This record gives sequence, structure tokens and C-alpha cells, in this order.
Amino acid sequence: MPKAERPDQPNAASRFSEEKATYAVRGADTPDFDIGIAAIRNVLNTLPFKPGVYRMHDARGDVLYVGKARALKNRVGNYVQIDRLPNRLRRMVALTRSMTIVTTNSEAEALLLEAQLIKRYRPAYNVLLRDDKSFPFILLRADHKFPRIQKHRGARRHKGQYYGPFASAGSVNQTLNALQKLFLLRSCTDSFFNNRDRPCLLYQIKRCSAPCVGRIDDASYDSLVADAKSFLDGKSSAVQAKLAKEMESAAEALDFERAAMVRDRLRALTFIQGSQAINAQGAGDADIFALAHRNGVIGIQAFFIRGGQNWGHRSFFPAHVAEISEDEVFTSFLAQFYENVPPAKCIFLDRQLTETDLLAQALSERAERKIEISVPQRGDRVRLVKQATRNAEEALDRKLAEGTTQGKLLQEVADLFELPEAPRRIEVYDNSHIQGTNALGAMIVAGPEGFIKGQYRKFNIKNPDIAPGDDFAMMREVMARRFGRLVNSPRTGEDFEPERDENWPDLVLIDGGKGQMSSVMQIVRELGVEDVAFIGVSKGPNRHAGREMFHFPDGREFTLPVNAPVMFYLQRLRDEAHRFAIGAHRAKRSKAITVSPLDEVPGIGPSRKKALLMHFGTARAVRNASLEDLQKAPSVSAAVAQTVYDYYHSNG
Repeated sequence: MPKAERPDQPNAASRFSEEKATYAVRGADTPDFDIGIAAIRNVLNTLPFKPGVYRMHDARGDVLYVGKARALKNRVGNYVQIDRLPNRLRRMVALTRSMTIVTTNSEAEALLLEAQLIKRYRPAYNVLLRDDKSFPFILLRADHKFPRIQKHRGARRHKGQYYGPFASAGSVNQTLNALQKLFLLRSCTDSFFNNRDRPCLLYQIKRCSAPCVGRIDDASYDSLVADAKSFLDGKSSAVQAKLAKEMESAAEALDFERAAMVRDRLRALTFIQGSQAINAQGAGDADIFALAHRNGVIGIQAFFIRGGQNWGHRSFFPAHVAEISEDEVFTSFLAQFYENVPPAKCIFLDRQLTETDLLAQALSERAERKIEISVPQRGDRVRLVKQATRNAEEALDRKLAEGTTQGKLLQEVADLFELPEAPRRIEVYDNSHIQGTNALGAMIVAGPEGFIKGQYRKFNIKNPDIAPGDDFAMMREVMARRFGRLVNSPRTGEDFEPERDENWPDLVLIDGGKGQMSSVMQIVRELGVEDVAFIGVSKGPNRHAGREMFHFPDGREFTLPVNAPVMFYLQRLRDEAHRFAIGAHRAKRSKAITVSPLDEVPGIGPSRKKALLMHFGTARAVRNASLEDLQKAPSVSAAVAQTVYDYYHSNG
């Protein structure tokens, strides 16, 4: 959903407009400091002393960097003072060929827009929040007589109340299980609900009140919903008192069965209060963040506290943090984190940031309520921040330990395939098709920190001359498109070697044997690619996993011991490429199934296509229909009927 249309961001369209002020200056394709500075100077001459956001573009138009400024002219002017820039920004300036400038009403708006654009473009020179998938929420729907409680991710399109974020799906599931035991709310879909004639298993195990078959009346169910809202809002003590009174009343009325059921709910609530409130007392609604930094790696730990209940925690490891201060990394992380996550009323940090006040102002504008960002000084809040700090350091230790293990494996790969050093970028290619149909190639990428899924690519085979099932020709097309673009990239100039490493692989693994390797080497040699190691990987005898054969371009072959750690690693790479290729092919095949010949007829939209198919039954019947028959179809005008008839009878 476009940001301007999101229900939780009703004023986004009026806050930001990229049409306010735009300036662009184009330059040459070769990386060059003088050309980059000239492009910036030309933009600088037109800049106002106003807040806004600027984007640096390379010769292809790709975004290199997104930054915000209180005064655009002053901030952008710093980039022409090359001697004062760190190496990272010097490289960026040398690649800059154009800039886009957007003015805003305030620096707070600029900060919000900066975070939005960073998440959209993921520039190479910005700090990036890599683990930015949507967080799970609990949704209590309000579009049914008997509200349903469910787990939710993504845009908030449904009417109801959202509770979260939760750190993980496990945290949500734990809370949902608790809510089912405590409040007996339904979790089934509306269609399942409407077609029940007897209670389901959840009723039998006392996790649903079975409103579908009338085992509970409207008023009683509404009371359960109100209790669930109170619990999720942090008012569990009030719910506990209500349940205790209800149990006592049932006992006095000698309704021991009901008293026992309420007693079980009360016990469950007491247990959940104890487990979820551990280390979260006195926090209310708060998000807690702490940062740890060691050996060039930054880890940030986040705790989510709602109503005094701990809704889980998660570790983040931002990318592109070299040569950037902890303060800047932390600020950029928080701005990007809250791009899609509603902030809590209070945000507790383990340190004071330079732009704390600006960040609080920006988040308050977005949430349309006051957001406080502070560093606790005493009490339970200090204890919570210390706990987050300890978790951040432990998570960073685990990350570094994993990196050490990964580093050893990559060094073994380098020794195995005669590379000068451990590969920083490994690309693995595989093809997928069924008897030549819906053919595509797939590329996965791995590095020192594991799979880089944001850089996976699929290549739809476009050459009509390729015979169905010709894997060799398919792989040649994939290699030509992939390395043709890299060879022609302005970032691969001889005078600018550091930038080449970002997208230029050190090792390429091809799923296939001698024949596949021969076809691949033919095309890469034609392109002049000489500094990449290409290795073929084929199944062993009887296609036995663990007996894979590795093929060098010069014809050498070898295999590895079955239990060698590096063999397991290479198998994971190949299996991931195979999984991605199969998934992409399945999606392409599914899409092809839904394609209709009527899609190619100009001027025929979904509603008219549906009307024609409903009237004639099949696309072939539409094609064979006379003009008079087409005109009789509902919702089809004479002009549309003529268009369809002419399309299928253009040759008489």
C-alpha cells in the first residue's frame, strides 16, 4: 500500500512531496572526483538554506546515498571539501553524477523522509536496517458480531484493534495461547464459523466459548472481549479481580463446574502475569534499545514492553557501519525502525544521542501523539536498560563467533578453489523448467555473514531461439546478462577498484558438470571476465548427495570427503540455489496458468474479460464468436465487441 494511503499515516501525503523542489545534473559515466564535485557544485548553486533531503545518484541513476539537512546549502556544500571527507564519502563523491533535492517544512520532516527513502532505495552508503521484515501483531477484529482474535502481519486493512509489535511469531503465539485459555475467544475464520453445526475441538479443550453454535450469548461474549482488551492494555490486575469475584459467586451458587472453569482461567492468568512481567515491571508501554560495538560490528538489542508485559526482544545488526560513529548509526537505525512500526509512548536508550530531541519530534509527528525518548537514570527502568545492554553484548558475541566459524569455512573454500583470499561474495546459479516451459535462471548470493537474500535474482529466459530444455544455452544467456551488466557498469573502472568488490563476485558456482562449465566459460571469455573463479558442481554417482563432483574450467575434477565441513557448506549453497530456482519457477508457472488469451486484446479490462468468459465459457469460444454474438454479451458495448472481433479476424 502506498505510504500516503496507509491508515496509520493519514497525513503522509501532505507532509512530503517530491515535487516541491527537484534539481538534477548529469555527468560522465567514469568514476572521477572532479566530475563528481562539479555535479555537486552545479546543484549547490541552486540550493536554499532550508531543511530537506538530498539523494546522490550514480551514472545509471541508482541511489548512492540519502541524507537530510537542516540547511541544504550548508550540508551539501560539505561534500565539495574532499580533504575533510572520510574515504567512504570520497568514494561516493567520485561516483556521484546527479542529485535530487526535496525541501521539507522542518528538519523533523526531513528525518522521516530520509528514513522512508533509505528503506525504499537501500543505498550503498547509508546505514541499513537489514532485518526489517514486518513485525507480528495481535489483531482483535471488530467486523463481526463475535470478534475474532488472530495473528497479523503487514498493512492494517482490517477494522479492529492492533496490539504489538511482538518480537517474533513465537511471542505472538504464546500470547494467543494465553488469550484462548483465559478468554475463550474464537480464532477461526468467518467461513469456518458460519458453517459449524457443532463445537470444534477448541471448545472441547476449553480454548473457545463456541459462539458459532450458541454456547455463549452476545452479552457474555462481549464481556470476554472487554476482558481481553483490558489484559492486552496492561490492566491484568483488574481482570484478575473480576475472575476471582466470578469464581466466588459461582461457588456460592453451588455451580461448582463453572467455578472450576473460572479457577482454571484464574490460574492461567496468574501464571502468565508471572512469566510475562519478568523484568518488565514499572515500564508501562516502552521500547528499550541498547547498542554494542566491537571489531567493526554493531549490534542493537530491542525490548518491547506493553502494559508492563514483556512482548519479546530481538537483535539487529545494521549494515554499512564502517567509518560511521555509533551515534549516527543508532539515530539512523531508530528512524528506519519506526518507519513501519508504531512507537511506544516511551523509548528508553542506553545513551544520549545528538539528535534525540529531533528524533522524538519526528516520531511524535508521525504517531500524532507525544513520544518521549530518554536515558533512564534510576529505578526499574535503569535495570531494564542494563538488561538490554547485557543482551546486546551477548548477541554480538554470538554474532562474532558465528562470523569466525563462517570465516574459517570461507578460507577453506579459498584453499579448495585456489583463490587468493577468502571470498567476500559467492554467486550460485541454477536453471529451472519443465520440459523447457516457463524456463528461468536463478542466482543466489552468499558472503561472510551468510545468505544475502536481498540480492537474489531470477532471469526469465527471453531468447526465442533457445530450444526447450537446452540447459547449456539457458545458462549462457544468464551469464551474458549478469556479467554483461557488470562489465559495462561505471563502477568497475580500473581507477576505482574498491567499488568493484560490492557487486563483483569472487567465486561463481554453477550447477552442472563439464558441459555446463564449457558453455559458461565460452560466454564469460567473450565478455572479457578474467578475475572471477568459476566452478561447476555436479551430483556424484547415482546423483548421490555428499558425493558431489567439482569441475575447474581447465577440466580438472575432484570430490571431497563426505563428512568434510566445507562440503556441507557447499551443499547448503547449492541447495539454496535449487530451492530459490524451484520457488521462482513455481511462481512463474502459477502465474502463467491464470493468463488468458483475452489479456492480449487491447482495451479489454478484467471486468469485460470476465463478462465475456462468463457468457461464452472459454476464450476459444470468444475467438470464434461472430460480431453479432459478441454484441449480445452483457456489459460489452458495440465498440468493444468490434475491437474483439477485429483482433481475432484481422486477416479476414
